[in-house]
Amino acid sequence: MRIGIIGLGDMGRLYAGAFAKAGYEVCGCDLPDHREKLEEELVPLGITIMDDGNDVSRVSDLIVYSVEADKLEQVVAAFGASTKYGAIVAGQTSVKHPEIAIFEKHLPADAKIITFHAMHGPGFEPKGQKLILIPHRTDKVAYKRMLDLFTAVGTDVVEIPDYHEHDKIVADTQAVTHVGFESMGTAWKSAGFFPWENASYVGGIDNVKILTTLRIFSYKAHVYAGLAILNPYARQQVKQYATSESELFKLMIKEEEAEFRKRLYRARDFVFHESRKPIMFNDKVMREFSLSPDAGHQKPNSHLSILSMVDAWYHLGVNPYDNLICQTPPFRLRLGIAEYLFKNEELLEESIETALYDKTIRGDDLEFHSAVREWSAIIGYGDMEGYKKHFNEVQQFFKGRLEDGKKQSAELIRRLMEV
Repeated sequence: MRIGIIGLGDMGRLYAGAFAKAGYEVCGCDLPDHREKLEEELVPLGITIMDDGNDVSRVSDLIVYSVEADKLEQVVAAFGASTKYGAIVAGQTSVKHPEIAIFEKHLPADAKIITFHAMHGPGFEPKGQKLILIPHRTDKVAYKRMLDLFTAVGTDVVEIPDYHEHDKIVADTQAVTHVGFESMGTAWKSAGFFPWENASYVGGIDNVKILTTLRIFSYKAHVYAGLAILNPYARQQVKQYATSESELFKLMIKEEEAEFRKRLYRARDFVFHESRKPIMFNDKVMREFSLSPDAGHQKPNSHLSILSMVDAWYHLGVNPYDNLICQTPPFRLRLGIAEYLFKNEELLEESIETALYDKTIRGDDLEFHSAVREWSAIIGYGDMEGYKKHFNEVQQFFKGRLEDGKKQSAELIRRLMEV
């Protein structure tokens, strides 16, 4: 099977290299001004760089479109008609509703559509990482060829029979997860401080929060914008997250302790039911990964971002443990720290008391509340450019620590997965 990749950006290059390493014949293309650099990097791996997508489509048995979600239709419209007879076509976008519609519109009727979603960023090699395989228009022979391909690459293949189911799970594991961490980053930027310099953000859970936030902002805005805005299930889930955060914040500032506790305990009993297999993060490992060795004595934290997520899962009727089949590293980290907080009675009690009565953290919670509202509004309006602009402004604030945060978070993920 000859594999052609249209779009040799970060993920396109990553998988081109993985396919070539597994022994497959690989070709690809990108914008003309990238050609020289791509040839230097990929030709030594045995990958052929072609002039454009028409050349790739004519000769490839599997054609992978690895382009930005908001440019996918333009690219498929340009090259889809050149698809080799009976070829398999796949996309690497993280939201499959628009991708499938574009393929159905622009591909020949004889083309097979079997798409996939790599549940990791370009910082991880495909081997050992989760990859979702989704058949749409295919037969058993073509589907087996795709399954064999990703088995050869060494990915942990999860088969989901329908793209609707995929997008619903991804709304939770990616879109809402990212909004939570993006809101933390926005809040810290708006407050004008780096969290590793503040005593309220020292400790195991906060180390994970900070490193995951830096990890997310170390990547490109368009990836997260597409996940949130193009997924039809994401807006509903982000809206519930914003509603949960707002209602909890109101209970906090009114100091309505009984209702606040009742709401959190109800969510805890639903999400962390004893029948669910726990993740069990190791506190010792989490404490090792700190960017703030000199921040001073640790102060209690309300952990409003985590309380809001668990409350939102309850109101959406979502069991996040079921969604681990489509897990990403940030989602697993988020579920892991939520579990750690809600299953530690002493820490949960400290969080509740701090949320209700500690005025020294209230200003930070207000900034977080405002940030969640901002992100929810941008996603609700479907404002792709606004999302990118908002993201890039926060990214610029953390610019000096993003690379370090990405490296440390990768090591943190590796260590926590071993435990």
